[in-house]
Amino acid sequence: MKTKIAIALFIVLLVIGGLAGVKTLQIRTLIASGSKFVPPPESISSAVVRAETWQGTLSAVGTITAVQGVTITPEIAGAVREIAFESGAVVAKGDLLVRLDTSSEEAQLRAVEAQVELARLNADRARTLRADKTLSQADLDLAEATLKQNQANADTIRATITKKTIRAPFAGKLGIRLVNLGENLDLGKPIVSLQSLSPVYAEFSLPQQELARLQPGMRVNLSADTYPNQKFEGVLTAMNPDLDQVTRSVRVQATFENREQLLRPGMFARVEVLLPEEPSVVVIPATSILSAPYGDSVFVIEPATNSAGGLVVRQQFVRIGRVRGDFISVDAGLKAGERIVSAGQFKLRNGMAVTENNEIAPKASEKPRPSDS
Repeated sequence: MKTKIAIALFIVLLVIGGLAGVKTLQIRTLIASGSKFVPPPESISSAVVRAETWQGTLSAVGTITAVQGVTITPEIAGAVREIAFESGAVVAKGDLLVRLDTSSEEAQLRAVEAQVELARLNADRARTLRADKTLSQADLDLAEATLKQNQANADTIRATITKKTIRAPFAGKLGIRLVNLGENLDLGKPIVSLQSLSPVYAEFSLPQQELARLQPGMRVNLSADTYPNQKFEGVLTAMNPDLDQVTRSVRVQATFENREQLLRPGMFARVEVLLPEEPSVVVIPATSILSAPYGDSVFVIEPATNSAGGLVVRQQFVRIGRVRGDFISVDAGLKAGERIVSAGQFKLRNGMAVTENNEIAPKASEKPRPSDS
């Protein structure tokens, strides 16, 4: 019995040993195969690092304002008797806009003018009598003072009539009429907006670090979302003498002719102040940059050094500069002529094999025009 048990145990151990040997051989084979396995190259898009000359600019966002703009309001309350303009009309300086009821003032003026005429006659008579030494100087002074007082009363009524006859203070374009015929207007009630549209100002702010580089007369380019394919040219005309104490920025004003009156007050605008210098910069597509908390980097494409050949990538840290359209300048880390990965870099690591496919990625442009679709 003991012999049979020993034989059985021997057979079991022999089977287990055989299985262990087979598995060990299989594992060693897999390890050897894995060490020889080379992953297929990743498909990427590439771009060439270029050296270009970029116009120095200072960019900001600003607001269009009118050189002259006002909301017309009455200085004196009254009822509207005449409206002499249409909404959206172009008017010249001095054109009649609204006439308020002046019937009471006109009646008062006629009465005061009669008093003026009487006072003038009395003053002339007093001067004659005084020349003949038949009237005292005090009576003459009283007659002349009465004349001046009545003339002042008449001027006051005429001024009231003038204030109730509302005219355009300058030439410009009217907005939408806000009053109706017969309406009683209170003091300060808006009547219509009047804006001078040629020229216009663009007002924007720049950091205090740029103050020493700004000078009146510099060229300024402006673009607005309303006209995506159009650029407006103007001139830097003024800067505030003081800085904002919160943002430490300086308020700047540029003037644009706006002959076609496309720019309107209140419009949002992107502004570029053109600096005189044109430095040489190294330029790459902005999509090439791989941003991380420890710094910005790109993948440089290089020939493989192993026997298999092909292309591999090497991660290179860079210091980036200004952005222009789809491109960005690199201040350090790259040289002109190097090839870099412009799309597909998120799946890469150092030394990985790659293949180039530049037919899928969109072309970069300094003046991109995104489609609405």
